[in-house]
Amino acid sequence: MAAGRGGCRPGAVVALLLLSVLTPASAASAAALPVVINTWAFRTAAETAWRVLESGGSELDAVERGCGQCEIDQCDGSVGYGGSPDESGETTLDAMIMDGNTMEVGAVADLRHVKNAIGVARKVIEYTKHTLLVGESASLFAVRMGFPYEDLTTQKSLSLYSEWLNQSCQPNYWKNVVPDSSTSCGPYKRREEVTYKKQTSSERNIHNHDTIGMVVIGVSGTVASGTSTNGAIHKLPGRVGDSPIAGAGSYADSTAGGAAATGDGDIMMRFLPSYQAVEYMRMGTDPTVACQKVISRIQKYAPKFFGAIICANTTGSYGAACNKIPGFTQFHFMVSSPLLSRPTEQVVDCI
Repeated sequence: MAAGRGGCRPGAVVALLLLSVLTPASAASAAALPVVINTWAFRTAAETAWRVLESGGSELDAVERGCGQCEIDQCDGSVGYGGSPDESGETTLDAMIMDGNTMEVGAVADLRHVKNAIGVARKVIEYTKHTLLVGESASLFAVRMGFPYEDLTTQKSLSLYSEWLNQSCQPNYWKNVVPDSSTSCGPYKRREEVTYKKQTSSERNIHNHDTIGMVVIGVSGTVASGTSTNGAIHKLPGRVGDSPIAGAGSYADSTAGGAAATGDGDIMMRFLPSYQAVEYMRMGTDPTVACQKVISRIQKYAPKFFGAIICANTTGSYGAACNKIPGFTQFHFMVSSPLLSRPTEQVVDCI
């Protein structure tokens, strides 16, 4: 029976109720400030960053505290201490933070013995004229800044390392070496004849590499961004991925917006995806479309790469995109906004 004047059909009522409960990423064009968006379903990181803003903290404060919460929580074992041991069994950290007003960046890579990597990155901005510090020298800087010198190894990371050794060091990141890196632990030497193969898939296990990337945009449109990760598990010592590289791991520009990437950094960093996404938004491209364009660009060269990106512009509109591969068909991320009653997990279908 048709609804009466001013009424609506039962089906429409159900639809409205569903819309009030679910916030699909595809409908994320509604804009409001401030906004906090971060990669993956790292809820406590989103809640921490939002509380910082609500209490009057700056956008940089929110990014630092939000990503720092993931370092404390050891989010998915891929952020913070005690995860992703390298070939020598050591956990090292990469992080960056960027001020979209001044375009200053502070970053650390291959940081050892210091747990609060993004905190150290913030100190690079505040107390040096540099942008990126690496390795043991970054650790010494951190100690001078008051950070405790600690062991980043845990029983879990030792167990991961032991299991890897028992599996003939598989998988690893070597190529064109002898002995055969697909069947042994080395030590390796270079093969005289180099075989070039087109990279067709990501070596990264999609279940153990979940960098936190965060973008915060304040009520005045000020943008800040940051990342923190312990990198690719079983990486070569000294390897640095996309996370601490400005324009790759994240990028912030208060005249346009911010973006942050996650996934196979060895592939993604070659395309400066976060910088590219912000430039698309500067030209007026919707954040969701900007993210999709970045993913599509990388797909042309590495169709089976593992990766995703989040984007937000200075009006508070946001979006995300990911590359569809077996086992990874949707990307989960967190959003905090005045339009939401609380930090909310959202999902986007990969392309």
